[in-house]
Amino acid sequence: MQADSYSRMVSWLKVLLPLMALGLLSTLFLLSRAVDPQTSIPFAVKEIQDRLREQIVTGPFYYGTTPEGDEIAFSAETLTTPRDDVGTNHAEKVDVVMDLSSGGQVSLRSNSGIFDIAGNQADLEGDVVITTSTGYRVTSNRMLSELSGLYVRSPGPVQSEGPFGTLNAGAMVLSSDGKEGGAHLVFTNGVKLVYVPGSDKE
Repeated sequence: MQADSYSRMVSWLKVLLPLMALGLLSTLFLLSRAVDPQTSIPFAVKEIQDRLREQIVTGPFYYGTTPEGDEIAFSAETLTTPRDDVGTNHAEKVDVVMDLSSGGQVSLRSNSGIFDIAGNQADLEGDVVITTSTGYRVTSNRMLSELSGLYVRSPGPVQSEGPFGTLNAGAMVLSSDGKEGGAHLVFTNGVKLVYVPGSDKE
């Protein structure tokens, strides 16, 4: 009896094991066809090599508060830390929003930026735009900004649109007054203002 049972079990296993193997192989085949090798990896080989070499971060976002109580939110499309430039970060498509303790808001955008952490400075270049909740919009090709607080200056010409009209100047400084928590815009070096009557009452 035991020999017959053993023989029957061996016979069943001879049938079941090949069927199980075929089932596993067919499953693997279906899975391999379902995965598109072109879409399964979001980065090209060269891009992966660049990321490994230069430490590229996609979509970084940072948030902090200054000693004066201003809240700063920083985001970018990419953030790169070159291997031979420790302490410096290169960002593309920079977007900074500052919520001031006074209740106002200042936003800043640029095509690119170099952030020197040790030097507490950001060098922003390419269509730099500053907008304020008080109605001002300032544009320039380059601006320098502190990282620890509200202090932005333009070493070159700026164009501005605001409640009083349009303005052109050779330089500009945007800073916090340090007491009331507000923001001050100061234009210098050949300021030219085109005043629009009544525009400040809108």
